[in-house]
Amino acid sequence: MEHDHENHEDDIIKRVRPSKRCSLLVHGSQPKSGCRFMYDRIEDRFNFLENRIRKHTTLLVSSGLYDEPMDPTVASQKSVFAVGMICCDGEGRLNEKSTLLQSSVGHSGGQRVRLDLQKLSQFSIFPGQVVGIEGHNPSGHCLIASKILDSIPLSVSADRNLHPAKKQALDQEFQSINPSLNLPELSLIIAAGPFTTTDNILFEPLSELLAYASRKLPQLLILLGPFIDSEHPEVKKGTVDKTYEELFRLEILRRLQDYVEYMGSAAHVILVPSVRDANHDFVFPQPAFDIHPPDLKHQITSLTNPGIFYANEVKVGCCTVDILKQISGEMVSRKPTDGSPWDGRSRLANHILGQRSFYPLYPPAEGIPMDLSLAPEALHISSILDILIVPSDLAPFVKVLSLGGRSEGEEQAKCICVNPGRLAKGEGGGTFVELNYHGSPDTSSASIVSI
Repeated sequence: MEHDHENHEDDIIKRVRPSKRCSLLVHGSQPKSGCRFMYDRIEDRFNFLENRIRKHTTLLVSSGLYDEPMDPTVASQKSVFAVGMICCDGEGRLNEKSTLLQSSVGHSGGQRVRLDLQKLSQFSIFPGQVVGIEGHNPSGHCLIASKILDSIPLSVSADRNLHPAKKQALDQEFQSINPSLNLPELSLIIAAGPFTTTDNILFEPLSELLAYASRKLPQLLILLGPFIDSEHPEVKKGTVDKTYEELFRLEILRRLQDYVEYMGSAAHVILVPSVRDANHDFVFPQPAFDIHPPDLKHQITSLTNPGIFYANEVKVGCCTVDILKQISGEMVSRKPTDGSPWDGRSRLANHILGQRSFYPLYPPAEGIPMDLSLAPEALHISSILDILIVPSDLAPFVKVLSLGGRSEGEEQAKCICVNPGRLAKGEGGGTFVELNYHGSPDTSSASIVSI
């Protein structure tokens, strides 16, 4: 992937002008707006975690690389293979001495066993992570790990949840829009809130971004919340003289309507809410914004948080909860001593894809209004993404992640992971990302742009 090559980038943008409208298909849209939430019970949470462990086990066994898992809590001199979830044995933070493995009800009655990681040369684990463990438990009280499998072998099969007729219609639409293209192409600008600085609510960074997009003509502008930020000083103090809904309509939607009208029918905007949006449901997973812009609903689309969509056959997943920062705050790692490369940010992003979950951390971080009764499947990543967008307070980055070979001898699957940073930082401007997807992650180009 190339970065910051202006001329090269301009060439690609000229080839993918927004005169070519991109096809768009939103994949599974749960939960629905207007749903009742925060009614989840302990049973819902238990079922969610149990299903994750069971799903993980099925995928590991069906890869043909691993036998049916054993009960890791039973004393055995032989090496066993077990699957379970990483847990902490107390209230504090996870560390090497407090690590437990909780297996499924089917394999161990849901019991936990202490996990000894001393023999491992490298690992990175966090609470809620589902792993495969090879090891032995001579006493029945402690599983001594010799190998840890922290991701599922990949399958690039078409999304099983996507209706075949829908997939065929999407392919036909894509071919009719881009008959000359054999490879998926897509030009995007990606920005995450806050969209106004902390000293006012004039949304100047958003205006600058839209002016930039008007010059660069991307097919898709992806804006990720918070839009009306509940952490903004004026919102916190209650000194805003409009309702949050009015602010959203006047400052965000009106600007976006002006943008798509100026850009013409080929331009498309996708909005993804945040749990910090003062004008929206405080729940995760989160429904899409309930917006009905007159005559422009084909150009301004709201997605659930997290959400997945296809644009020109490029599969994009987005989640506005800062999962990268939250995993990094809970993760326990041992770096390899043999000098092998260790990239912390790539490792964090790989955990999301390896766990097939937009939010693999459990218990959730403080302040995350997790409701597992609504749409637990919304957190699941059912097949390989081409682009994963996870805005974070960590330093912005664009990285191509290698996800491991699909089977022996096959090339590795790849995914572009994007953290665009924040468009506004305190009283100043921040960053966004310009990305031109051209056929595959390796042949795409991207740049992190400051405003």
